[in-house]
Amino acid sequence: MTHPSITDPSIAHPGATPVPPPTNRWLQLIFGIVCMCMIANMQYGWTFFVNPIQERHGWDRAAIQVAFTLFVVTETWLVPIEGWFVDKYGPRVVTLAGGLMCGLAWVVNAYADSLTLLYLGAIIGGTGAGAVYGTCVGNSLKWFPDRRGLAAGLTAMGFGAGSALTVVPIQAVIRHYSYESAFLWFGLGQGLVVMLIALFLVAPKKGQVPEIARVSQSKRDFTPGEMVRTPIFWVMYAMFVMMAAGGLMATAQLGPIAKDFHIADVPVSLFGITLPALTFAATIDRVLNGVTRPLFGWISDHIGRENTMFLSFGIEGVGIYLLSQFGHDPIMFVILTGLVFFAWGEIYSLFPATCGDTFGSKYAATNAGLLYTAKGTAALIVPYTSILTTMTGSWHAVFLAAAALNIIAAFMALFVLKPMRHAYTRAAAPLETKPKPAAAH
Repeated sequence: MTHPSITDPSIAHPGATPVPPPTNRWLQLIFGIVCMCMIANMQYGWTFFVNPIQERHGWDRAAIQVAFTLFVVTETWLVPIEGWFVDKYGPRVVTLAGGLMCGLAWVVNAYADSLTLLYLGAIIGGTGAGAVYGTCVGNSLKWFPDRRGLAAGLTAMGFGAGSALTVVPIQAVIRHYSYESAFLWFGLGQGLVVMLIALFLVAPKKGQVPEIARVSQSKRDFTPGEMVRTPIFWVMYAMFVMMAAGGLMATAQLGPIAKDFHIADVPVSLFGITLPALTFAATIDRVLNGVTRPLFGWISDHIGRENTMFLSFGIEGVGIYLLSQFGHDPIMFVILTGLVFFAWGEIYSLFPATCGDTFGSKYAATNAGLLYTAKGTAALIVPYTSILTTMTGSWHAVFLAAAALNIIAAFMALFVLKPMRHAYTRAAAPLETKPKPAAAH
């Protein structure tokens, strides 16, 4: 089915310059998803390396987790710069460079015999992963202005669920060979696949995408400079930080939490499958963390972004609180971490989609990248969770703080962001539409 707003070369006027066939936007979306799958382990596979690194070198766990923070900070805070290159030069060259750095980063990790070298690998990896992530999400927003929630969700799903298939293989390589071997082999493989797929990525040309959507959208494109001067952007930024903090803590500390709860290797049987609690939890978490992104993105395309945020953020807050109360039970640990990741992953579809709706498509990669830096800000909190746990003797205080942030963000979506966006759109509409007289139907 061809959308009427997409250029169709078969109906060009006689004598007109032939228009090349439009690129299949769903194929572009698939390319982006594959690239995201390839870089997913760099964040979601990290937790499997923390304990082996500590056992091998005797480094403090909090010091090791600084590498995770450096990865997330560089993965996020550099995305606006990478997004600018995408908006100006297209997605191909940026993704190629990102794939190269992603592969190089895990090779550096494989040979890191000092914290300094481990931190260097994290910085290289974060820069590369951010280039790939920002490019793929930004490109999906451009190709699908009519279905931003679904498109951003499917793309982000690759990053959330992409590591699910490699949970068992990575753990097996670490167990039977070494964590260094896992870094080396998976790093090289992931980087090469990204570089290959990058050759096929293109940005949409004028007239190749539809312009109809069910949700409220801006009628003009805001430059990054204009966007950061609006209060709405900073409200979204604060909410993003609050939501990202709890999920990043769970992502980075899942292995250490399971070890401290003394359940990491306890067999758990669910759905006819028996696996150690940590392996089971990590696998289910990544699947649900991926599924939730297109699911809630699709829901938000129909009921609105803020209403969907309130629902999902509230579930996340309750899930984290319940994990603090019942997580010592292996079965409940698996179930509740799954709930936490299910209610957390959707932020990576809801916030980019809301950003695109509010500030337009032309600078989508740069603008979404600026908002995405909130994840890096939230990552600065992660090392302190280890320190707070050591000071208090348990994870209870960390869980309560994360749950509270999620609940606050949920109510902000309904009672702060929603009325602000409504008033902003209503106030801006007359100015934007004034030069264009209404067309007669």
